[in-house]
Amino acid sequence: MKKKQNIALDFIVDKLTNSIQNVVSGDSFATDITLISNPDLKNVIKKNSWQFDWKFECKQPQRDLYKLTIVNNQTVIQGLISLEVKSDHVYMHLLESSAFNKGKTKVYEGVPGNLVAFACKL
Repeated sequence: MKKKQNIALDFIVDKLTNSIQNVVSGDSFATDITLISNPDLKNVIKKNSWQFDWKFECKQPQRDLYKLTIVNNQTVIQGLISLEVKSDHVYMHLLESSAFNKGKTKVYEGVPGNLVAFACKL
Protein backbone atom coordinates (compact mmCIF):
# COMPACT_ATOMS: atom_id res chain seq x y z
CA MET A 1 0.00 0.00 0.00
CA LYS A 2 1.32 3.41 -0.98
CA LYS A 3 1.98 5.83 1.82
CA LYS A 4 -0.27 8.88 1.57
CA GLN A 5 1.65 12.10 1.04
CA ASN A 6 0.54 15.09 3.09
CA ILE A 7 0.62 18.36 1.21
CA ALA A 8 0.70 21.45 3.38
CA LEU A 9 0.12 25.02 2.39
CA ASP A 10 3.41 26.89 2.44
CA PHE A 11 2.56 30.45 3.37
CA ILE A 12 2.49 32.51 6.52
CA VAL A 13 -0.38 34.77 7.49
CA ASP A 14 1.87 37.53 8.80
CA LYS A 15 -0.83 39.92 9.93
CA LEU A 16 -4.62 40.04 10.00
CA THR A 17 -5.75 43.45 8.82
CA ASN A 18 -8.65 45.03 6.97
CA SER A 19 -6.09 46.27 4.47
CA ILE A 20 -2.42 45.78 3.76
CA GLN A 21 0.14 47.65 5.82
CA ASN A 22 3.46 49.12 4.76
CA VAL A 23 6.16 47.47 6.88
CA VAL A 24 8.35 50.60 7.17
CA SER A 25 5.82 53.40 7.59
CA GLY A 26 2.93 51.46 9.14
CA ASP A 27 0.53 53.13 6.69
CA SER A 28 -2.52 51.06 5.74
CA PHE A 29 -3.84 50.78 2.21
CA ALA A 30 -7.34 49.62 1.30
CA THR A 31 -7.37 46.71 -1.14
CA ASP A 32 -9.49 45.26 -3.93
CA ILE A 33 -9.76 41.58 -4.80
CA THR A 34 -10.86 41.04 -8.39
CA LEU A 35 -10.66 38.33 -11.02
CA ILE A 36 -7.36 38.33 -12.84
CA SER A 37 -7.41 39.52 -16.46
CA ASN A 38 -5.53 38.24 -19.50
CA PRO A 39 -3.17 41.26 -19.57
CA ASP A 40 -2.31 40.54 -15.90
CA LEU A 41 -1.29 36.98 -16.80
CA LYS A 42 1.48 38.28 -19.06
CA ASN A 43 3.29 39.65 -16.00
CA VAL A 44 2.72 36.89 -13.42
CA ILE A 45 5.47 34.62 -14.72
CA LYS A 46 8.57 33.00 -13.24
CA LYS A 47 10.77 35.54 -15.01
CA ASN A 48 9.10 38.21 -12.85
CA SER A 49 9.73 36.16 -9.67
CA TRP A 50 6.34 34.43 -9.43
CA GLN A 51 6.81 30.92 -8.08
CA PHE A 52 3.74 29.20 -9.57
CA ASP A 53 2.54 28.70 -13.14
CA TRP A 54 -0.46 31.03 -13.03
CA LYS A 55 -1.13 30.70 -16.77
CA PHE A 56 -1.64 26.96 -16.29
CA GLU A 57 -3.81 27.63 -13.27
CA CYS A 58 -5.97 30.02 -15.29
CA LYS A 59 -6.62 27.31 -17.88
CA GLN A 60 -8.28 25.07 -15.28
CA PRO A 61 -12.00 25.62 -16.01
CA GLN A 62 -13.26 24.93 -12.49
CA ARG A 63 -10.88 27.44 -10.86
CA ASP A 64 -11.11 31.20 -10.47
CA LEU A 65 -7.99 33.33 -10.07
CA TYR A 66 -8.15 36.50 -8.02
CA LYS A 67 -5.62 39.27 -7.60
CA LEU A 68 -5.14 41.53 -4.60
CA THR A 69 -4.34 45.13 -5.44
CA ILE A 70 -4.33 48.47 -3.67
CA VAL A 71 -7.45 50.53 -4.37
CA ASN A 72 -6.83 52.84 -7.36
CA ASN A 73 -3.70 50.90 -8.36
CA GLN A 74 -4.94 47.83 -10.23
CA THR A 75 -1.71 47.34 -12.18
CA VAL A 76 0.53 46.31 -9.25
CA ILE A 77 -0.50 42.85 -8.05
CA GLN A 78 0.23 42.30 -4.36
CA GLY A 79 -0.81 38.65 -4.35
CA LEU A 80 -2.81 35.94 -6.12
CA ILE A 81 -5.13 33.12 -5.11
CA SER A 82 -6.67 30.24 -7.06
CA LEU A 83 -10.04 29.04 -5.74
CA GLU A 84 -12.52 26.36 -6.66
CA VAL A 85 -16.01 26.84 -5.24
CA LYS A 86 -17.66 23.50 -4.37
CA SER A 87 -21.20 22.95 -3.12
CA ASP A 88 -20.08 22.59 0.50
CA HIS A 89 -16.66 24.28 0.63
CA VAL A 90 -14.13 26.43 -1.16
CA TYR A 91 -10.91 24.70 -2.20
CA MET A 92 -7.81 26.88 -2.16
CA HIS A 93 -5.44 25.52 -4.81
CA LEU A 94 -2.69 28.15 -4.68
CA LEU A 95 -1.88 31.36 -2.86
CA GLU A 96 1.16 33.53 -3.53
CA SER A 97 2.37 36.94 -2.46
CA SER A 98 4.33 38.95 -4.98
CA ALA A 99 8.11 38.69 -4.58
CA PHE A 100 8.33 42.14 -2.97
CA ASN A 101 5.88 41.02 -0.26
CA LYS A 102 7.91 37.99 0.87
CA GLY A 103 10.67 37.53 3.40
CA LYS A 104 12.38 39.95 5.73
CA THR A 105 12.45 42.78 3.19
CA LYS A 106 8.75 42.65 2.22
CA VAL A 107 6.97 45.91 1.50
CA TYR A 108 3.47 45.03 2.77
CA GLU A 109 2.10 42.82 5.54
CA GLY A 110 -1.36 41.29 5.38
CA VAL A 111 -1.43 40.00 1.80
CA PRO A 112 -1.96 36.28 2.62
CA GLY A 113 -4.42 37.13 5.40
CA ASN A 114 -6.52 39.25 3.06
CA LEU A 115 -6.59 36.53 0.41
CA VAL A 116 -7.51 33.77 2.87
CA ALA A 117 -10.22 35.96 4.41
CA PHE A 118 -11.64 36.56 0.94
CA ALA A 119 -11.75 32.80 0.31
CA CYS A 120 -13.52 32.27 3.64
CA LYS A 121 -16.15 34.87 2.77
CA LEU A 122 -16.96 33.01 -0.46
